[in-house]
Amino acid sequence: MTLPLLGAAIRRHDLDILRDWIFEPGRAIEIQDFVFPEVIAGDPGDLIASYKVALEGHRGRRGIHGPFFGLDLSNPDREIRAVVRKRLLKGLEIVEALGGSHMVVHSPFTYWHVLNRDNYPTVHDQMVEAMADCLDPVLARAEDTGCTLMLENIDDTDPSARVEAVARIDHPNLMVSIDTGHAELAHGRYGAPPVVDFIAQAGVRLGHVHLQDADGYADRHWHPGEGRILWPAVFAQIAQLPKMPRLILEVRNRLERLPATVRALEAQGLAR
Repeated sequence: MTLPLLGAAIRRHDLDILRDWIFEPGRAIEIQDFVFPEVIAGDPGDLIASYKVALEGHRGRRGIHGPFFGLDLSNPDREIRAVVRKRLLKGLEIVEALGGSHMVVHSPFTYWHVLNRDNYPTVHDQMVEAMADCLDPVLARAEDTGCTLMLENIDDTDPSARVEAVARIDHPNLMVSIDTGHAELAHGRYGAPPVVDFIAQAGVRLGHVHLQDADGYADRHWHPGEGRILWPAVFAQIAQLPKMPRLILEVRNRLERLPATVRALEAQGLAR
């Protein structure tokens, strides 16, 4: 069995540190510099130009983490959704400029929505309708540029909510993303299903995974093996999917240790 090749979420300075490790096997990258409001709302031309030079010779797949601070895809206010849409369209311009093919966006679903389904029975449908409206021109542009939006779990405790929303919006350029650490946090703090169940629920709609470890208490973004996630079970569940999603290591610190982290996973026969 061929082990999956792991990619990495990086910022500009990380690319210089990890260049050979990324370039030689053709690892995927996810560029994360553009999540910040002052970057996405400003002129990112110099940063894009710097990446274009640094990425010469890179043959792996590319994407970005889209903007998310304060940007709720399901905001009920049309005028605010227009601002969210504007930021996401700017993100797609950056993806296209960098030769990318995916952009991560954040889920609006929270534990509050699970606890209050019966109190507010119309909220879920209203959220999905608002998401569809917000994303309509964004997905049209994504289709034109060959980019897929990946809807990532953040405060989600019901693994089916995002999957159902993606199914209802029903666009080929919208898929589900799973962040393993976020799922572990939800499992540990709120009694959500474990990580493997998030993966199983996503099924054929899973296009992207952020691999990070956690302790079930907070959003740690530790290297796999530093927390309590059962990685053999996670990779076994991923292996059962009908199609391999993009697997991106998204760790917060000590990115220079990623090669050692991946060697440890490879020694267990999990990934390379």
